[in-house]
Amino acid sequence: MSTPPPALLIAGHGTRDAAGAAAFRDFVQELARRKPGLPVAGGFIELSAPPLADAVAELVERGVTRFAAVPLMLVSAGHAKGDIPAALAREKERHPGISYTYGRPLGPHPSVLKVLQRRLDEVVGDLLASAEERAGVTVLLVGRGSTDPDANAEVFKAARLLWEGRGYAGVETAFVSLAAPDVPAGLDRCAALGARRVVVLPYFLFTGVLPDRVRQQADAWAAAHPEVRVRCAAVIGPEEELIELVVERYEEALRGDLRMNCDTCVYRIALPGFEDKVGLPQQPHFHPDDDGHHPHHHGPEHGHEHHHGDHAHAH
Repeated sequence: MSTPPPALLIAGHGTRDAAGAAAFRDFVQELARRKPGLPVAGGFIELSAPPLADAVAELVERGVTRFAAVPLMLVSAGHAKGDIPAALAREKERHPGISYTYGRPLGPHPSVLKVLQRRLDEVVGDLLASAEERAGVTVLLVGRGSTDPDANAEVFKAARLLWEGRGYAGVETAFVSLAAPDVPAGLDRCAALGARRVVVLPYFLFTGVLPDRVRQQADAWAAAHPEVRVRCAAVIGPEEELIELVVERYEEALRGDLRMNCDTCVYRIALPGFEDKVGLPQQPHFHPDDDGHHPHHHGPEHGHEHHHGDHAHAH
């Protein structure tokens, strides 16, 4: 009898938006359906059910002893660098027989850029007489935003890669929380650069409270600036490319070919204004559905005043 392959554990952030949480669960189910020989489970580190602990317990109950964990996140911020590795270490204590490898976040992979282009195409036609006139359109890519400079820089990298070779006037960058420029400031910048047709493109996988806020802020800015035509594109969504990319990250984790960026990581390198974060201990998130563990307090925007440091993202 052949040895079963290591399972795939998909780790999500969690959202207060029921539709966004359902989209994640549906995505996990669809991936499992596509890979019938591969045990697949998914869970959240906060805000949504099921917690990551339940997903691990589900795999263990199915006889899994080895798995690869893939963070279903676009950038490597505090959650991917600290919360998930710390949570996985906690699960290994709870289930001493298991072993795991940890994969990379999705990043500005060509597959992600391909879906972003599709989202732009869905609304650009509303602004132009023909698709060939993209030089008249400015894109504002809006990321989640983080207290981690490296994570914010990753969104700028995605914006540059999206601009390359596609013919847009420019691709500017903004954030919906915790980082500047915010959405109105990003749109102000587009206008200052002469933009009269702008597509606001949310750099988010699924619907949620923050993508909704992007749209609301863009609509409010557009109402106050009738001289600029603004359209909002949809989130990335559970596309075919996303399924293929998660499988690629899974296979990459099994090979040990992770190539994680640590050159500008705030938990390893003393960056200006963030020196206090270097070398601090990792703490897993508290999930309200994960019994028997004390709360992890969150401030505004559930804080993100994280205590990361040992940098457990697989080296």
